[in-house]
Amino acid sequence: MLLRKIVTAAALATAATLLVPAAAAVAAPDRAAAAPAATSTAAATPVIVVGGLSGVAIAYEPLAARLRADGYRVFIYQLPGLGLGDIPASARAFAGYVDQVRAATGAARVDLVGHSEGGLVSRYYLKRLGGTGVVGRYVSLGSPQYGTYVANILKFLGLGSCAGVVACQQMSIGSAFLADLNAGDDTPGAVRYTTVRTIQDELVRPVDNALLHDGSTNVLIQSHCPLRVVGHLGLVLDGTTYTVIRGALTDAPVRPNCYAL
Repeated sequence: MLLRKIVTAAALATAATLLVPAAAAVAAPDRAAAAPAATSTAAATPVIVVGGLSGVAIAYEPLAARLRADGYRVFIYQLPGLGLGDIPASARAFAGYVDQVRAATGAARVDLVGHSEGGLVSRYYLKRLGGTGVVGRYVSLGSPQYGTYVANILKFLGLGSCAGVVACQQMSIGSAFLADLNAGDDTPGAVRYTTVRTIQDELVRPVDNALLHDGSTNVLIQSHCPLRVVGHLGLVLDGTTYTVIRGALTDAPVRPNCYAL
Protein backbone atom coordinates (compact mmCIF):
# COMPACT_ATOMS: atom_id res chain seq x y z
CA MET A 1 0.00 0.00 0.00
CA LEU A 2 2.85 2.39 0.82
CA LEU A 3 4.49 1.65 -2.52
CA ARG A 4 1.17 2.29 -4.29
CA LYS A 5 0.84 5.64 -2.50
CA ILE A 6 4.43 6.56 -3.35
CA VAL A 7 4.10 5.65 -7.02
CA THR A 8 0.78 7.49 -7.35
CA ALA A 9 2.10 10.56 -5.59
CA ALA A 10 5.28 10.52 -7.65
CA ALA A 11 3.26 10.43 -10.86
CA LEU A 12 1.14 13.37 -9.75
CA ALA A 13 4.15 15.36 -8.66
CA THR A 14 5.96 14.64 -11.93
CA ALA A 15 2.96 15.76 -13.95
CA ALA A 16 2.74 18.97 -11.95
CA THR A 17 6.43 19.66 -12.53
CA LEU A 18 6.04 19.22 -16.29
CA LEU A 19 3.11 21.63 -16.39
CA VAL A 20 4.69 24.42 -14.31
CA PRO A 21 7.82 26.37 -15.32
CA ALA A 22 10.78 25.54 -13.08
CA ALA A 23 11.12 29.05 -11.63
CA ALA A 24 7.43 29.24 -10.81
CA ALA A 25 7.50 25.82 -9.19
CA VAL A 26 10.12 27.05 -6.73
CA ALA A 27 8.70 30.51 -6.06
CA ALA A 28 4.97 29.85 -5.88
CA PRO A 29 3.36 28.04 -2.94
CA ASP A 30 1.03 25.10 -3.49
CA ARG A 31 -2.51 26.24 -4.25
CA ALA A 32 -3.83 24.48 -1.15
CA ALA A 33 -1.24 26.32 0.96
CA ALA A 34 -2.03 29.81 -0.33
CA ALA A 35 -2.63 32.59 2.20
CA PRO A 36 -5.97 32.00 3.96
CA ALA A 37 -8.69 34.61 3.90
CA ALA A 38 -9.36 36.50 7.12
CA THR A 39 -12.30 35.24 9.12
CA SER A 40 -14.07 36.06 12.37
CA THR A 41 -16.50 33.14 12.50
CA ALA A 42 -15.10 31.77 15.75
CA ALA A 43 -13.12 33.06 18.68
CA ALA A 44 -11.27 29.78 19.17
CA THR A 45 -7.59 29.39 18.39
CA PRO A 46 -7.22 28.62 14.66
CA VAL A 47 -6.49 24.99 13.85
CA ILE A 48 -4.19 24.01 10.99
CA VAL A 49 -4.67 20.47 9.68
CA VAL A 50 -1.37 19.34 8.14
CA GLY A 51 -1.66 16.65 5.49
CA GLY A 52 0.57 13.64 5.01
CA LEU A 53 2.49 11.99 2.19
CA SER A 54 0.44 12.23 -1.04
CA GLY A 55 -2.41 13.73 1.01
CA VAL A 56 -4.30 16.23 -1.13
CA ALA A 57 -6.07 18.97 0.80
CA ILE A 58 -9.59 17.79 -0.04
CA ALA A 59 -8.94 14.47 1.72
CA TYR A 60 -8.87 16.37 5.01
CA GLU A 61 -12.05 18.29 4.43
CA PRO A 62 -14.21 15.84 6.48
CA LEU A 63 -11.99 16.43 9.51
CA ALA A 64 -12.01 20.17 8.88
CA ALA A 65 -15.81 20.12 8.65
CA ARG A 66 -16.08 18.44 12.07
CA LEU A 67 -13.82 21.09 13.57
CA ARG A 68 -15.75 23.93 11.96
CA ALA A 69 -18.97 22.48 13.34
CA ASP A 70 -17.38 22.76 16.78
CA GLY A 71 -16.63 26.43 16.19
CA TYR A 72 -13.01 26.35 15.08
CA ARG A 73 -11.39 28.41 12.36
CA VAL A 74 -9.76 25.68 10.30
CA PHE A 75 -7.09 25.74 7.61
CA ILE A 76 -5.74 22.78 5.65
CA TYR A 77 -2.08 22.67 4.67
CA GLN A 78 -1.16 20.43 1.77
CA LEU A 79 2.54 19.59 1.89
CA PRO A 80 4.64 21.03 -0.97
CA GLY A 81 5.02 18.49 -3.75
CA LEU A 82 2.55 16.24 -1.92
CA GLY A 83 5.18 15.62 0.73
CA LEU A 84 7.56 13.62 -1.46
CA GLY A 85 10.52 15.89 -0.83
CA ASP A 86 12.74 16.83 2.09
CA ILE A 87 10.79 17.07 5.36
CA PRO A 88 12.81 19.99 6.82
CA ALA A 89 12.20 21.92 3.57
CA SER A 90 8.47 21.23 3.91
CA ALA A 91 8.66 22.45 7.51
CA ARG A 92 10.27 25.71 6.45
CA ALA A 93 7.49 26.27 3.93
CA PHE A 94 4.96 25.42 6.64
CA ALA A 95 6.51 28.02 8.96
CA GLY A 96 5.62 30.69 6.41
CA TYR A 97 2.08 29.38 6.18
CA VAL A 98 1.63 29.56 9.95
CA ASP A 99 2.67 33.21 9.77
CA GLN A 100 0.06 33.78 7.06
CA VAL A 101 -2.68 32.18 9.16
CA ARG A 102 -1.78 34.28 12.18
CA ALA A 103 -1.70 37.47 10.12
CA ALA A 104 -5.04 36.68 8.48
CA THR A 105 -6.81 35.79 11.72
CA GLY A 106 -5.06 38.09 14.16
CA ALA A 107 -4.39 35.09 16.39
CA ALA A 108 -1.30 35.00 18.57
CA ARG A 109 -1.25 31.20 18.52
CA VAL A 110 -2.46 28.30 16.42
CA ASP A 111 -3.11 24.63 17.14
CA LEU A 112 -1.77 21.89 14.85
CA VAL A 113 -3.31 18.56 13.86
CA GLY A 114 -0.85 16.62 11.70
CA HIS A 115 -1.60 13.35 9.93
CA SER A 116 1.20 10.92 9.18
CA GLU A 117 4.13 12.86 7.65
CA GLY A 118 2.27 16.06 8.55
CA GLY A 119 2.96 15.29 12.20
CA LEU A 120 6.70 15.12 11.49
CA VAL A 121 6.65 18.35 9.49
CA SER A 122 4.81 20.06 12.34
CA ARG A 123 7.14 18.65 14.96
CA TYR A 124 10.25 19.73 13.05
CA TYR A 125 8.74 23.21 12.87
CA LEU A 126 8.25 23.18 16.65
CA LYS A 127 11.64 21.72 17.56
CA ARG A 128 13.99 23.20 14.98
CA LEU A 129 12.29 26.34 13.60
CA GLY A 130 11.08 28.11 16.73
CA GLY A 131 7.42 27.17 16.35
CA THR A 132 6.88 26.54 20.07
CA GLY A 133 6.38 30.26 20.59
CA VAL A 134 3.25 30.42 18.45
CA VAL A 135 1.70 26.95 18.86
CA GLY A 136 -0.52 26.01 21.77
CA ARG A 137 -1.38 22.39 21.03
CA TYR A 138 0.07 19.69 18.81
CA VAL A 139 -1.89 16.57 17.85
CA SER A 140 -0.41 13.88 15.62
CA LEU A 141 -2.43 11.14 13.94
CA GLY A 142 -0.46 8.04 12.99
CA SER A 143 2.82 9.92 12.56
CA PRO A 144 5.94 7.71 12.42
CA GLN A 145 7.73 9.72 15.12
CA TYR A 146 10.41 7.04 15.41
CA GLY A 147 10.11 5.70 11.87
CA THR A 148 8.37 2.78 10.24
CA TYR A 149 9.76 -0.44 8.88
CA VAL A 150 7.18 -0.27 6.08
CA ALA A 151 9.49 2.35 4.58
CA ASN A 152 12.58 0.20 5.16
CA ILE A 153 11.00 -2.85 3.54
CA LEU A 154 11.03 -1.29 0.05
CA LYS A 155 14.81 -1.63 0.05
CA PHE A 156 14.45 -5.25 1.15
CA LEU A 157 12.15 -5.85 -1.84
CA GLY A 158 14.83 -4.57 -4.20
CA LEU A 159 13.19 -1.24 -4.94
CA GLY A 160 16.09 0.85 -3.69
CA SER A 161 15.90 3.18 -0.74
CA CYS A 162 12.17 4.02 -0.73
CA ALA A 163 12.13 4.04 -4.54
CA GLY A 164 14.04 7.32 -4.36
CA VAL A 165 11.35 9.23 -2.44
CA VAL A 166 13.23 11.50 -0.03
CA ALA A 167 10.46 11.81 2.59
CA CYS A 168 10.06 8.03 2.68
CA GLN A 169 13.81 7.63 3.23
CA GLN A 170 13.60 10.11 6.11
CA MET A 171 10.71 8.19 7.68
CA SER A 172 12.67 4.92 7.64
CA ILE A 173 13.73 3.59 11.03
CA GLY A 174 17.28 4.72 11.77
CA SER A 175 17.35 7.63 9.30
CA ALA A 176 19.60 10.63 9.96
CA PHE A 177 16.53 12.88 9.89
CA LEU A 178 14.81 10.98 12.70
CA ALA A 179 18.03 10.74 14.70
CA ASP A 180 18.24 14.53 14.63
CA LEU A 181 14.53 15.11 15.29
CA ASN A 182 14.48 12.71 18.24
CA ALA A 183 17.68 13.93 19.87
CA GLY A 184 16.91 15.51 23.23
CA ASP A 185 13.44 16.49 24.39
CA ASP A 186 10.54 15.03 22.36
CA THR A 187 8.17 17.76 23.56
CA PRO A 188 9.94 21.13 23.74
CA GLY A 189 8.33 24.36 24.87
CA ALA A 190 4.99 24.95 26.57
CA VAL A 191 3.06 23.19 23.79
CA ARG A 192 0.59 20.48 24.86
CA TYR A 193 1.49 17.35 22.88
CA THR A 194 -0.93 14.55 22.04
CA THR A 195 -0.35 11.56 19.77
CA VAL A 196 -3.03 9.20 18.48
CA ARG A 197 -2.24 5.75 17.14
CA THR A 198 -4.14 2.61 16.19
CA ILE A 199 -3.28 -1.08 16.29
CA GLN A 200 -4.54 -1.50 12.72
CA ASP A 201 -2.20 1.14 11.26
CA GLU A 202 -0.88 -0.60 8.17
CA LEU A 203 1.77 2.05 7.41
CA VAL A 204 3.31 2.80 10.81
CA ARG A 205 4.92 -0.37 12.14
CA PRO A 206 5.64 -0.93 14.93
CA VAL A 207 2.59 1.01 16.03
CA ASP A 208 4.27 2.36 19.16
CA ASN A 209 6.70 4.29 16.98
CA ALA A 210 3.87 6.78 16.63
CA LEU A 211 4.08 7.94 20.24
CA LEU A 212 6.27 10.57 21.91
CA HIS A 213 8.08 10.67 25.24
CA ASP A 214 8.77 13.46 27.74
CA GLY A 215 5.25 14.31 28.83
CA SER A 216 3.16 13.74 25.71
CA THR A 217 -0.37 12.37 26.07
CA ASN A 218 -0.27 9.20 23.96
CA VAL A 219 -3.59 7.65 23.01
CA LEU A 220 -3.96 4.15 21.57
CA ILE A 221 -7.53 3.98 20.28
CA GLN A 222 -7.95 0.29 21.10
CA SER A 223 -6.82 0.78 24.72
CA HIS A 224 -10.13 2.56 25.24
CA CYS A 225 -12.21 0.97 22.49
CA PRO A 226 -10.92 -2.60 21.92
CA LEU A 227 -13.37 -3.36 19.11
CA ARG A 228 -12.76 -0.16 17.16
CA VAL A 229 -11.15 -0.80 13.77
CA VAL A 230 -9.22 2.21 12.47
CA GLY A 231 -6.58 2.15 9.73
CA HIS A 232 -3.90 4.71 8.93
CA LEU A 233 -6.12 6.84 6.68
CA GLY A 234 -9.10 6.12 8.90
CA LEU A 235 -7.58 8.24 11.66
CA VAL A 236 -8.66 11.28 9.66
CA LEU A 237 -12.26 10.10 9.24
CA ASP A 238 -13.00 8.06 12.36
CA GLY A 239 -15.52 9.45 14.85
CA THR A 240 -13.84 8.01 17.93
CA THR A 241 -10.51 9.49 16.86
CA TYR A 242 -12.21 12.84 16.40
CA THR A 243 -13.43 12.80 20.00
CA VAL A 244 -9.77 12.42 21.06
CA ILE A 245 -8.74 15.33 18.81
CA ARG A 246 -11.53 17.53 20.17
CA GLY A 247 -10.56 16.68 23.73
CA ALA A 248 -6.91 17.47 23.07
CA LEU A 249 -7.80 20.85 21.60
CA THR A 250 -9.75 21.73 24.75
CA ASP A 251 -7.22 20.27 27.21
CA ALA A 252 -9.85 17.79 28.39
CA PRO A 253 -9.09 14.38 29.93
CA VAL A 254 -8.81 11.53 27.43
CA ARG A 255 -12.30 10.05 27.17
CA PRO A 256 -12.79 8.63 23.65
CA ASN A 257 -16.38 7.99 22.60
CA CYS A 258 -16.24 4.42 21.31
CA TYR A 259 -19.60 4.77 19.56
CA ALA A 260 -18.99 8.04 17.75
CA LEU A 261 -19.63 7.97 14.02
